[in-house]
Amino acid sequence: MPSPFPGMDPYLEHPALWPSVHQGLITFAWTALNAILPPRYVASIGERVYVIQAGRSIYPDIALFAYPPVQPSPEPNVVVIAVAASDPPWVLTVKPEEIREVYIEIVPVTDQNRVVTAIEVLSPSNKIAGSDGRHLYLTKQQELLSSPIHLIEIDLLRSGEHTVAVPRELLLGKGAWDYLVCLHRGGQRERYEVWGIPLRQRLPRIHVPLQAGDPDVVLDLQAAFNRCYDEGAYARRLDYRRQPPIPLGGEDAQWADALLRERRLRE
Repeated sequence: MPSPFPGMDPYLEHPALWPSVHQGLITFAWTALNAILPPRYVASIGERVYVIQAGRSIYPDIALFAYPPVQPSPEPNVVVIAVAASDPPWVLTVKPEEIREVYIEIVPVTDQNRVVTAIEVLSPSNKIAGSDGRHLYLTKQQELLSSPIHLIEIDLLRSGEHTVAVPRELLLGKGAWDYLVCLHRGGQRERYEVWGIPLRQRLPRIHVPLQAGDPDVVLDLQAAFNRCYDEGAYARRLDYRRQPPIPLGGEDAQWADALLRERRLRE
């Protein structure tokens, strides 16, 4: 059963679900690209790995305390210094957590070490101010923007910091959006092609540039998303009777409520 939403499904923005959504989108975009790329190109999946500090508090349910035995009365003129027992502390164990993020690279078949186009699907960790994941992503972003490599950024998360390369201020006068796709062609430092996507619209068909002299190919993001949704069995994993993890507001909330009511009536 397809998603009830015509484009991105806001219920999939849940942090617990996003890793599998991210992997699915990358996988099916990769499959679609290899079906339409000219024979002299190939799309491959790369992986970025980094470690963050995460932890949980550990303390016992039952604490056993040993008290010192009672000492005999001191002899006259003997000074006794009492040593107070410390209060029991919480014991915290902080273990590093490995984060893996996949992305797509399009390379020439004859030189697979040379990247022509990079495609990134943003993760929540890329959009958290001050996080290791954001720092690592922005560092890579700046390297790509300064190179001849084309960069496509797909942001299907409404929460978090603005992260795609085009400045937010340039977008504010262009219309309303909930999700963004940003294309920066290598060598065009100040020029961006952006798809602003409202919740109520399907995900776009986007240009994927190749080497000079070769025409762009067109990637249908909605088709990739639909495969991700279907093969991830999200129709039976999501509870559409509850609010989405990032609440909708105003007219979008009313629209979504009517959409989901209609779906329940059809079922």
